[in-house]
Amino acid sequence: MRAQLIPLDGGPPLELTKDLILVGRKEDCDLRLDHKSVSKQHCVLVKSDGVLLVRDLGSTNGTRVNGQRVRRAALLQNEQLSIASLRFRVHIGPGKPPVLPDECTQQLSAPEFANMVEAQGRGEDSSGEIPVDPVRHNPLPDAYPNDQRAAKK
Repeated sequence: MRAQLIPLDGGPPLELTKDLILVGRKEDCDLRLDHKSVSKQHCVLVKSDGVLLVRDLGSTNGTRVNGQRVRRAALLQNEQLSIASLRFRVHIGPGKPPVLPDECTQQLSAPEFANMVEAQGRGEDSSGEIPVDPVRHNPLPDAYPNDQRAAKK
């Protein structure tokens, strides 16, 4: 299973090559994050059955998933992982990570971004497809604005 951590402040993706990865500031860590807010041995990442698991090792500044402090958690595609003050987006699987809306303004020109926003307002993404909930693979409720079934929920 391929897994990456994409830094939200920019920079190259961090490839998670081993099945068990010790994350921290210490030199012998598998994934070394040289930042004063990161503990010497901060957390452990484990790749298992298409899911990335994280376990905090009693770090001073904590480990968060989607803003919620955790001791241990399963990470899914596109979830946000914070290791102390460093924030990452999780990418699991082959290929390049998809561009998420909060990252689009940095990667698209102003006219491209305006077209994308207009398309999303019509219930489409930039490719003209109906947006789908990435976890449940169902159309999002506002994908069909004129559909009475979606309005009743």
